[in-house]
Amino acid sequence: MNIVYKTFCRMFQLSFHLALPLLPYREPKLQKSIASVPKLLRRHKIKSVLLVTDKGLRENGHTSALENLLKEGGIRCAVYDKTCANPTVCNVEEALEVYCEEECEALIAFGGGSAMDCAKAVGARAAQPGKSLEQLKRLLRVHRKIPALIAIPTTAGTGSEVTITAVITDSYKKHKYTMNDFSLIPRYAILDPRLTYSLPPHLTATTGMDALTHAVEAYIGRSTSRETRALAVEAVKLIFENIETAYQDGTNYAARENMLQASYKAGIAFSKSYVGYIHAIAHSLGGEYNIPHGLANSVLMPIVLEGYGKAVYKKLHELGVAAGAALEEDTHKEGARKFIREIRKLNKKMGIPKTLSDINIEDIPKMAEHAAKEANPLYPVPVLMGRKELERFYYKAAKKWSKE
Repeated sequence: MNIVYKTFCRMFQLSFHLALPLLPYREPKLQKSIASVPKLLRRHKIKSVLLVTDKGLRENGHTSALENLLKEGGIRCAVYDKTCANPTVCNVEEALEVYCEEECEALIAFGGGSAMDCAKAVGARAAQPGKSLEQLKRLLRVHRKIPALIAIPTTAGTGSEVTITAVITDSYKKHKYTMNDFSLIPRYAILDPRLTYSLPPHLTATTGMDALTHAVEAYIGRSTSRETRALAVEAVKLIFENIETAYQDGTNYAARENMLQASYKAGIAFSKSYVGYIHAIAHSLGGEYNIPHGLANSVLMPIVLEGYGKAVYKKLHELGVAAGAALEEDTHKEGARKFIREIRKLNKKMGIPKTLSDINIEDIPKMAEHAAKEANPLYPVPVLMGRKELERFYYKAAKKWSKE
């Protein structure tokens, strides 16, 4: 990356950092149970909603209690349950069609980050019916207030219930893109640990590591504040103390509750301080191969953190101390290495692989280009990198090319 573009990136990032106190960020109003949903809707005089979820959750009966509550409360509920793991433009347009046909007035997202991202994008299209998702992508292009959105996470990882972001996949172009707008923050979020009990161990692991990625990238970036640093540290501490318990015992209420809190705190932190190249690369892998986002982040996190080198030693050492992986008296380099080693140990304990088998060498330049365009100039990363520099992370993450 040439010096002129690097300077532009840093100036762009600095302008957003200085503007942060003035930006209209808000947090959703928190509720502890789905039992509160009908009352919330009636308070806003909403009589018809679209429930956005996925087929697995609905077929296994996980949405039935909510649907019954809405029916008993006199709220008409249309359902879109075709959301896939990496929600697509097609998902959004199909759900929007249901929303319009059923004359819905609000949205409920029930599920993981995919359901919430899909619902956010439906809201954006409903608010801006004359614009395509392509026109609404990137930063602050929705502008208008979206229909009331209630987010009900069934995973503890994405933090989408509190973020300004929705990530949508263009299946035809094999590319993921992000929408970032303050209007996308849900009006309400229901944080009920019992709704995460049915989450399989491997998803508990990868979504939990996704939350860790959010916290780490928010903390090591160059656009932090006292608030986001504190939230990131709290999230890291909670994840290291609870993720293995949640993985091994899915019905442990305390562990599930703490993971939800960690995801929420990390979500606030990265909404205000942004993410980095781990996410940009993971998005490109999801767009090209439909690799689950949490899995991609889990594999990439130690690889990219090592790639940042000494620029992140001090901050990773601090996170290592918070996680119980390093000592305060360690050198920054030692503490950083211990923290990265502990991430790898966590991955191994929970059956997360070191590398990804889907990556094809011929696709790497294209994916690296997508990642560079997503991250630069927006993400305030510790070390700026262009396409060529990012390519090495794909090679290290690729099973057939990795030396590990």
